[in-house]
Amino acid sequence: MIKKNFRISNKVIWLSSFFLGILTSVPKIAEHHFNLYEAIVDSTVTFLFAVLIWYYNILTLPVYSSKDVANGFSVIRLLKGLFFGIVVMFILACIQQYLLSHLNFGPVMLMFEVRGILVNITFYMFLHLLHQSYQNQQVGIELERTKTDNLGAQYELLKQQVNPHFLFNSLNTLKYMVESEDEHAVDFILKLSNFYRFTLESRKLDLIKLAEELEILEAYVYLLKTRFEDGIELTIAIDQQYNQSLIPPFTLQLLIENCIKHNVVSLDRPLHIRLYSVKDYLVIENQLQLKKMPEHSTGMGLDTINQRYIHLLNKKIEIQVSETLFTIKLPVIHGHHHH
Repeated sequence: MIKKNFRISNKVIWLSSFFLGILTSVPKIAEHHFNLYEAIVDSTVTFLFAVLIWYYNILTLPVYSSKDVANGFSVIRLLKGLFFGIVVMFILACIQQYLLSHLNFGPVMLMFEVRGILVNITFYMFLHLLHQSYQNQQVGIELERTKTDNLGAQYELLKQQVNPHFLFNSLNTLKYMVESEDEHAVDFILKLSNFYRFTLESRKLDLIKLAEELEILEAYVYLLKTRFEDGIELTIAIDQQYNQSLIPPFTLQLLIENCIKHNVVSLDRPLHIRLYSVKDYLVIENQLQLKKMPEHSTGMGLDTINQRYIHLLNKKIEIQVSETLFTIKLPVIHGHHHH
């Protein structure tokens, strides 16, 4: 997402500084013995100081981050700004003393420094309020964008979960099993029922336990093997320590579906898929035996999964392709990371 930098209009900076310079000359104009030259020098010094303080405070504003939003008011930045202002005002006061040598430097210097401190604090507080409001707006925009992207990802994921082709093939398989009085027809119906029950229960969740995801996968693979028989083989070797970790629901099912969509699955050329864990990653890989006439694909499947991991963990999935293997590595989501 492209963020616009926080900006204050140059017109606002220069006009406000000019107005402040004019304002400081009002007491001299009200004096009985009005000296135009002194009033102009005094106004110019204040004007230049105001402009420098404006740009200093703007340039030292922190880059937008959620951490800075949480920290809020920075005393250190204020003290640095005050020190900078005192030095600048001292230099300008010396220039004024050179131009108006008849004035008593001590009282004039004290008056200028007090004025500078007041101007500095006023500008800093005003900028702080504007910047804080800007940061809050950025947080709101990011939350809305994340919400919109996440809803879009969930919608796309849901469409793939209830894949009409998968349901059609499953019902055709069931019809064949019932007609042939296959003794496994009841088990098939139970697995199909469990799979779609899991679909309905999990579709509104961002994350579920890996152990639950593996139960969904077991029902899904059972249905696939009823259709493809020994044409598909899935080997699972996941360390039990990851069973309580979290995963976006139906991620593994979508990845298995992706393997079937792009590769030949037959008794002559069985598709071997491995699912295992290594160094805080869940890895799913299959040998490449691409179809000559691949099924139509929107290309959204892997991108949807990747976007969900970015939203939930701020990490991307890793995709590796060699001459013989297609590998996807999913970062393990631990409970404390999610919270």
